[in-house]
Amino acid sequence: MMNKIKPPEFDTQFAADIFHGLTTYPKSLSSKYFYDKRGDELFQQIMHLPEYYLTGKEFSILQEYKEQIGLAFTSDKGFDLIELGAGDGKKTKILLRHFLEEKFSFRYLPVDISDNVLLQLSASLKEELPGIAVEPQQGMYREVLDRLTDYKERKKVILFLGSNIGNLSQEEAVSFLKKISSSMSSEDLFFMGADQKKNPQKVLDAYNDKTGVTAAFNKNLLTRINRELDANFDLDAFLHWPVYDPETGMAKSFLVSKKAQTVQINSLNLEVEFAAWESIHTEISQKYDDTSIAWLAEESGLKMIRSFSDSENNFKNYIFQKS
Repeated sequence: MMNKIKPPEFDTQFAADIFHGLTTYPKSLSSKYFYDKRGDELFQQIMHLPEYYLTGKEFSILQEYKEQIGLAFTSDKGFDLIELGAGDGKKTKILLRHFLEEKFSFRYLPVDISDNVLLQLSASLKEELPGIAVEPQQGMYREVLDRLTDYKERKKVILFLGSNIGNLSQEEAVSFLKKISSSMSSEDLFFMGADQKKNPQKVLDAYNDKTGVTAAFNKNLLTRINRELDANFDLDAFLHWPVYDPETGMAKSFLVSKKAQTVQINSLNLEVEFAAWESIHTEISQKYDDTSIAWLAEESGLKMIRSFSDSENNFKNYIFQKS
């Protein structure tokens, strides 16, 4: 049940998405809004947690196979390395450092929705790897890809690390990869990370660490709504709750209301009513295997030409061409 008066217009996309997400049933909010300044800090902490295996496994893959990856990326005319969702660049710096040592001709174009992240990344690259030509691209992936679609002067290599593909539903993933494919020429490459199906408990632990950082990361979305939209969410009245379905390979995160309550969102002129144990769906994290990745590629106009795995097959990185 909700008592609401729709405001005449929304000042921001954030406001519009929060309004629509909390006035539909079941309630849901986009995980892209996790990443304000505090969210960025919390996610950096998550990536260093012992339970959060994804970062370490992909790090080991890039370290072990950097030479093979570099040989696949380079070309006579050089290449442009376009990274979607660059973050702090910790893993990418393994490749960037190797490319510098090998004297490859390349530009690095990190793309992120967070301007704060791009500023920090640019500063760290200037200090650690000053020889790299860096051109940050702030914005949504699709916007940046639209700008780069007509660029055909030399080879493009698009990076999508960290199993970010897992944050999309199956339909969204196909749509997104079709966009990637349409922005590529026959020479271009797409390099993507994908978390693999595995012991269900290992997956659950990654999204519900003992120290509560992942819970704080999930609840920070409510803090952001409180701050930016003048709301009064009580974080202690919500429970962080991850689930995992080993059949489909889908992990989901929820915020569950511990009691019947009404939340005021003043900037939206909105009252949101929660029943006891009602949930807000905040995130998905799809786990893959080679069969499902091959299906995604075929549906999207891509062809998988190579893959790299860690020693336990927990994580894989795939190289695709336009089919």
